[in-house]
Amino acid sequence: MKNIIKKGILATAFSSLLITGACSDVLEEQPRATYTPEYFQTSEGVLSGLTSMYAHLRYIYGQAYFYNATITGTDEVTYAQSADENFKTMDYSGQGNVNPATAPTSVVWNTVFSNINTANGVLKFGEQVGIAPNLLAEARFFRAFDYFLLVQEYGGAPLDLGAGDLQFNTNPVRSSVRNTVPEVYTKVVFPDLIKAIEDLPASPRLTGAVAKTTARLYLAKAYLTYAWWLENPRDIPTYPLTPRTDPDGHDAKWYFQKAYDIAVSGIDSPGVYGLQATYYDVNVAINDRNKEVLLYADHTENSEFYNGSSLTYSNGSAPENFASWMLTWNYTNIRSSSSATTWTPVPSVQREAVQALGRPWTRMAPTIGAVVNTFADKTNDSRYDGTFTTTYRGNWNKDASTNNFQRLYNANSLEIRPGDAIFSFLNDEPSQSIAYPTGAGKSNIGAGELPGRADFVVSPKGISRIVYPGIWKIGPYRTDSGAGLGQPNAASTRPFNIAKFSELYFIAAEAVVKGATPQAGKSARELVNVIRARAGKWRWDNNGNVAKVQDNSAQMTAATPAIITIDYILAEKSREYFGEGYRWYDLVRTQKWEELAGSYQIGGNNYGDHTAQTVNRNIQKFHYLHPIPQLQLDRMGLTPAEKAAYQNPGY
Repeated sequence: MKNIIKKGILATAFSSLLITGACSDVLEEQPRATYTPEYFQTSEGVLSGLTSMYAHLRYIYGQAYFYNATITGTDEVTYAQSADENFKTMDYSGQGNVNPATAPTSVVWNTVFSNINTANGVLKFGEQVGIAPNLLAEARFFRAFDYFLLVQEYGGAPLDLGAGDLQFNTNPVRSSVRNTVPEVYTKVVFPDLIKAIEDLPASPRLTGAVAKTTARLYLAKAYLTYAWWLENPRDIPTYPLTPRTDPDGHDAKWYFQKAYDIAVSGIDSPGVYGLQATYYDVNVAINDRNKEVLLYADHTENSEFYNGSSLTYSNGSAPENFASWMLTWNYTNIRSSSSATTWTPVPSVQREAVQALGRPWTRMAPTIGAVVNTFADKTNDSRYDGTFTTTYRGNWNKDASTNNFQRLYNANSLEIRPGDAIFSFLNDEPSQSIAYPTGAGKSNIGAGELPGRADFVVSPKGISRIVYPGIWKIGPYRTDSGAGLGQPNAASTRPFNIAKFSELYFIAAEAVVKGATPQAGKSARELVNVIRARAGKWRWDNNGNVAKVQDNSAQMTAATPAIITIDYILAEKSREYFGEGYRWYDLVRTQKWEELAGSYQIGGNNYGDHTAQTVNRNIQKFHYLHPIPQLQLDRMGLTPAEKAAYQNPGY
């Protein structure tokens, strides 16, 4: 992505920030070398500013360090063998302390204010230059979207960027005042989303643009989050300090009901959106931008300009989509043999630009609890198979240095051919003992053997920080790889999904558990069972690489408990959205973070280490807010005491 707004539009207390704009293959605008405030007061300038709001999503979603901040340190994910400080620190397990200079926690704050100021400008000048209300509603949506991110992650945030509350600012300023949490919600998040719902069309004006259903999802989620904040069941501190009271006089129950009502209205009036027939269809790359996805940060393999990054290499930085690398272990170390009698190693699974593989960084790993407990039912429920890569298949024939081997030999010296399973993570602990080697062994990754199997194996309780199921659902995909390995070192050209229609069911169900009065046919259990029934429907066995037309929806819904609890909804959401960046927000909102993620199990850093270690985390109440970034503090002309007062307590 090329920056098409280079200067002239200034933002917030960061002195002057550049507002970067871009065009996807859907939202296309004519690029210009520079934008000035005067140009921004034209219809073309306003529309270009609106396009830039979609582009700013790339600096957050698909950005690996933001991704890290949303799931590392939860019950889903811990740091992996090759993790640096950015990933170890976010584990809260004594590998470092989160502080104002911690990069992953700064992404949102350091990104969104320039976009907020752009939205302020679009709303200030848009009506004057004749921009239609439905387009202005998109700006309102994104202003609310960004403030909602801020208030969840940091607490109160400044509404005045230098020219007054929610006013477009063109002058650098070095002061800032944080508004309280209730002010952020009631002055911008709620009213902007309510107005956006009123003015947005039921169907998006272009593929990827926001519509009524998108705004309803975020309004329902904002009501739900604010209701929890008002209730504050575990006495989690907020900042800036303010009473847990609503300026409009409503209590938490009122907002839980509003969350339910808005979510149900989104379900009942979906427009062009809806659930996919199977979970596999939601996440398989050939079905990207499907009707279940309400919002995404877009990329494309057709143009470097519209992709936002190179199609052949990567810098490992935003606006690239490189999040999936972090949960991808170094499967390229797997070895088979060219000889059946003398072990002669050959790299049988090579780096490839396909959804199951991609570029391995080994920075993040799923916990044993996530694999064993969250996804306990791997037979009826399709979501484990549709989330992880658990089978690694031979592709040595696609590389010129190894394609002369028509066959290789693998576990138990059995013959394998291209496309066969070379290594597998078992779904369950086997009845027979796995013969694990000492150290790396023949497989070169410490995998074991079971009698009669040609693939090396590791059991669910044997995963470690160095060998673990990879993330399939957000893996790369390209159509230009031909018969070779493609461009696995380039950033992913897939869109990164941000919001899905399915979450409306979870929001409504959670609100009912918290006291909302449900409509007939939409109790918490009935809502959850809509998602669980879909999860039981298979059309493809992803890791078996074979068609599987099977309907286990009856078994899935029958297994749903009669009484739905918050813990059950959180577990169900983890099954649905594992590794997509939901988890930290869900645990913080419900104040269940320390309870559910205070300890975890994982094997060690070395090949052949299959002994689970229990690791305790030190999650304190002040951690429920991330620190204000050091960059913000350094750029403000405040005294040390004033900066300390601006910072969230504990940091």
